[in-house]
Amino acid sequence: MAATHAVTLDGLAGRPVEVEVDISSGMPATVVVGLADTIVNEARDRVRAAVVNSGTSWPDQRVTINLAPSTLPKSGSHYDLAIALAVFAAKRLLPAEPLASTVFLGELALDGRLRAVRGVLPATMAAAEAGFDRIVVPESNVPEARLVPGVAVVGVRSLRQTVAMLVGGDEPDDPPVPPLDDTGRLVWGGSERLGVLDVADVAGQEESRTALVVAAAGGHHMFMTGPPGIGKTMLAHRLPGLLPDLPHADALEVSAVHSLAGTLPSDAPLVRRPPFIDPHHTASAVAIVGGGSRSIRPGALSLAHRGVLFLDEAPEFASNVLDALRQPLESGHVVVSRAAQTAVFPARFQLVLAANPCPCGQGGTVAEQCECTPLMRRRYRDRISGPIRDRIDIHRVLTAPSRPELAHALGRTRSTADLAVVVAEARERQEARYRGTSWILNSDVPGVELRKHWPVSEAGRGVLDSQLRAQKLSARSADRVLRLAWSVADLRTHHIPDGDDVDLALALRRGSPLGHELRDLVAAS
Repeated sequence: MAATHAVTLDGLAGRPVEVEVDISSGMPATVVVGLADTIVNEARDRVRAAVVNSGTSWPDQRVTINLAPSTLPKSGSHYDLAIALAVFAAKRLLPAEPLASTVFLGELALDGRLRAVRGVLPATMAAAEAGFDRIVVPESNVPEARLVPGVAVVGVRSLRQTVAMLVGGDEPDDPPVPPLDDTGRLVWGGSERLGVLDVADVAGQEESRTALVVAAAGGHHMFMTGPPGIGKTMLAHRLPGLLPDLPHADALEVSAVHSLAGTLPSDAPLVRRPPFIDPHHTASAVAIVGGGSRSIRPGALSLAHRGVLFLDEAPEFASNVLDALRQPLESGHVVVSRAAQTAVFPARFQLVLAANPCPCGQGGTVAEQCECTPLMRRRYRDRISGPIRDRIDIHRVLTAPSRPELAHALGRTRSTADLAVVVAEARERQEARYRGTSWILNSDVPGVELRKHWPVSEAGRGVLDSQLRAQKLSARSADRVLRLAWSVADLRTHHIPDGDDVDLALALRRGSPLGHELRDLVAAS
C-alpha cells in the first residue's frame, strides 16, 4: 500500500485529498472508491495505459484506489498523476519520503505524457494553505501555479520524467502534449484582449459618456435605452478602459475563477485588468449563473467578478436568466446547488444593460416610424422586472444627436486615457475614506452606514427628504442616490456631497438631463 496527495475543488475552495493505492492478492481488477464521478472512474484506464507505456507493468492483482476523505465528491481528470505515482510507490518503485509533502496534479495521456488541467491556481492556493511544501503540475500550468507564494512549483511533461525526478535519475526529454481547448472559451478581458477603446469615438452622447464616467468611478450599475446604432454597445465596451488595474489580491481571485473555468490564458496567467463578459442573449441560466451536469463550473456572473458584465439586447434574455441577477447584485456571490454538491463562486461585478425602446427598435426616432402598439412596448419593457431596474443605479435614454450638437461636441471630448486618470483619482478618495472597513467603492457601502458615518450636507439631506416625503423615492432608491451622490462628489473633488451633487445623482438615477457642471468632466479643456 502507498499514498500520494491531490486536491479537490468545491467552487474556489480546495481541500487536500489522499490518494491511497492497495495492491492485494485476488482476481485481477482495478477499483476506484471515494465518491468519484465518471471522469475519475475512467482514470483507471488512462493510468493503466500510461503506466504500461512508461516502461513498467500494471499489477496482475487486485488494485484498490481510494480517494479520501470519501465524503467529498471527486470530479475531474487531475487525479491521474497522483494515482499513477501511488501505484509506482505501492510496487516499491518509488520511495515514500518525497511523496509525503508534495501535491500532484495532472491528466495523463495514454503514452504517459501530461496534459494541462483546469483549476491549478485555486488548487495550488489550497495546497499552500494546507501546509504542503511542493506541488507538481503539467509544464503548461506552471505560470499560474507560481502566482501562489510559499510553495515550490515543479513542472513536468510526463509520468516517466516525474518518476525520474523523484528517484534522482536521469530525466527523459519527452515532448510536451499540445494544449487542448474543450471549454468553449467565453470572451473576457479588459485591455489584454479587447484593446483600450477610446470613449472619444462615440459621436455625441455627452451626457451618457458622463454617466459612464460616474459609473466607473463608483462601480455603479448602468442601464442604457435607445434605438439601434445610437452608441449603447460602443459605450459599454469602453467602460473597462476607464477602470484601474486590479489590486493583486483581486487579480489572484479573478485568475482563480478563470483557471477553474478553463478560460485563463497560458501567456497571461494573472488577470490584471477587469474582465469584460458579454454573453449572447440566447445563453442559458447555467451559462450565466454556473453549474453543469458533471462538475460545477462558474458562469458568466463569476467570470465577470471584479469586472463588467454587459447584457446587450437585455429584454431578449430569458426571464429566468434576468431574475437570477437579483441575489448576486446584492450579495456579491453565487451559490450553485446540486443534489450531491454545493459550490459558492464570487460574483461582484458591474452590470451594464442595453435595450431598444421597443421590439422594432424605432421608438422615439425621427427617421423611421415605430409600428409597435402601446401594449407591445409595455410588454417589451416589462421583460426587465421592477426589482432588477431598482437595483440599477444609473439609467440613461440615448437619442440621436442633432447636427449642431455633433458639431459642438467635435474636438471637445476627452480620451479614455484622460478620463481614466479622473476615475483613478475619484477611487483614491473612496479608498482613503473607507480605509479600515471592508468596503472599497461607494457602490459597496450600505445606505445605513453612509447615513451614520458619512452623511451628506444639510442641503443634500433636504433634497432627499423632500423626495421621500413626496413618495418619489423608495428607501432602497434613496440609498442608491446617496451612493451616487458620493461618486459625483468624488469626481467634483467635494469633501461632502452638497445639494447640487444630490440633484445630479437624482438625475442619473432617473435618466434626467444632467447639469453642465458634471458634463464638463468629459469635455476637453
